[in-house]
Amino acid sequence: MTTFPNLLTAPLTVSAIIGDEKALKKLCPAADATFTDENVTVAVKNTGDALDVTLTASESTVRWVLLRFACSLPDTASVYGDDWERGYGTLHWGSITPEQHMPWYFLAYDAQAKVLAGYGVRVRPGAMCVWHADGEGISLYLDVRCGGMGVALGGRTLNAATVICREYTDTDAFSAGHKFCCDMCPDPIFPKEPVYGSNNWYYAYGKSSRAEILTDSAYIAELCEGLENHPYMVIDDGWHDNPTAGPWDHGNKNFGDMKTLADEMRAKGVKPGIWIRLLHDLDPSIPADWKLSRDAAYLDPSIPAVRDYVKATTKRLIDWGYTLIKHDYSSVDLFGSYGMSMGTSITGDGWAFADRSRTSAEIVIDFYTAIREAAGDAVIIGCNTFSHLCAGLVEVNRTGDDTSGRYWDRTRKMGVNTLAFRMMQNRAFYMADADCIGITAAVPWEQNRVWLKALSRSGSPLFMSSAKGVADETMIPEIKEAFKYNSTQEDILVPVSWMNDICPRKWLLNGEEISFDWYTDEGFDALHAIGNLI
Repeated sequence: MTTFPNLLTAPLTVSAIIGDEKALKKLCPAADATFTDENVTVAVKNTGDALDVTLTASESTVRWVLLRFACSLPDTASVYGDDWERGYGTLHWGSITPEQHMPWYFLAYDAQAKVLAGYGVRVRPGAMCVWHADGEGISLYLDVRCGGMGVALGGRTLNAATVICREYTDTDAFSAGHKFCCDMCPDPIFPKEPVYGSNNWYYAYGKSSRAEILTDSAYIAELCEGLENHPYMVIDDGWHDNPTAGPWDHGNKNFGDMKTLADEMRAKGVKPGIWIRLLHDLDPSIPADWKLSRDAAYLDPSIPAVRDYVKATTKRLIDWGYTLIKHDYSSVDLFGSYGMSMGTSITGDGWAFADRSRTSAEIVIDFYTAIREAAGDAVIIGCNTFSHLCAGLVEVNRTGDDTSGRYWDRTRKMGVNTLAFRMMQNRAFYMADADCIGITAAVPWEQNRVWLKALSRSGSPLFMSSAKGVADETMIPEIKEAFKYNSTQEDILVPVSWMNDICPRKWLLNGEEISFDWYTDEGFDALHAIGNLI
């Protein structure tokens, strides 16, 4: 019989990197499951169904805390670990691998016994949390740094993480994984109506105009004619003066007045949405001391005035009439790398946010909260956002790296892998957006139609990128049918062959097995993979 370890007991050891020390130092165990070193105390408290981990420090700064549990996973278990923010086409089940960093949570499944164990932290923790598992134990690393330097708590007690572990019996891995995601996020928020529609990025790639957006709006409205839930038309990058950067207070010469554009879009029969990169703003009036010490190109959201500025910018979009805001790039802007390159440590040492008293996780949550508060009833889509930190603060989250309107194999790698492995988070953390279908002349329809069907029946958002006139009369009926299904998002799509295939072919659609053929006659296109796929 499979026996998975229970972590809701005091760890074997607790270690920390304190001040300018270069290595972990074991803290001394004391009464009431506390571990101390001079003015640093880590407390571990069992609350019945969870393990609360707090950190208190008066004079010393602290960079890392490590909890080591003396237990091991069964040899028969397969392991799945999540990513920091988006998936990058590499999410998978596999063997116990000591070097594998598993942000936020991981799952272990015994297929023969049909038992799954989940190990994770509840959403919005005070630390950036990452797990490692090996043959002799399980480790939880808590990155409590402020940027790349130790946090100066000044006697404050930090709620670093709430650890939960659950065991689910007589079940498949997907169903149990979804339940575990629900357990990690007790307070998700969802849109009042299913979110779907069009986004112009994967055919325009930033080169667009007011006229094109209005044409796009009329086109998507035509494709969704008669549906009770109207589609969104999301204006992506390119409506402002600087590529992927503000100021965000006006449209460029190709777009003109953004408020009247929203009105005109709504008149076409769509809900207006807009993309923004809030932390990259080249407005010359922004004070120099609002900038991030790591890179002065970006704003530092630990500064209250910056958060007020973010709120004002967000509210401006709402006042213009946009009812969906997609904010992008914040993880890489703040920490200097994308999730695929972060490893166990999300950023390098040697720099700090302006407010040294708060951890990176707290500062990111403050930033997301500022957007949420300013957006009011508008739908927020997070993109390049930390999944565990935005859960409960966004209705929709982009759960994978970019698909493509140019190369099918990029869509297959990023989109399909994300759809399969992040679907557990759909209707648990938020609505999980596996990204768009780019219907262009460059992508074979025979492959795209498979992706269209999967997205449309996934019970998660479907966004199309396509200029009017690209889809011919044989394609239009399938596109209309896809939007009809996705406008209600009542379907349930579950990966079946995902335990041994990171791009699974077999799925269950509303309980019935279905297969998707993701490959061309030539299979995987290695020549495109050699180049820089975009």
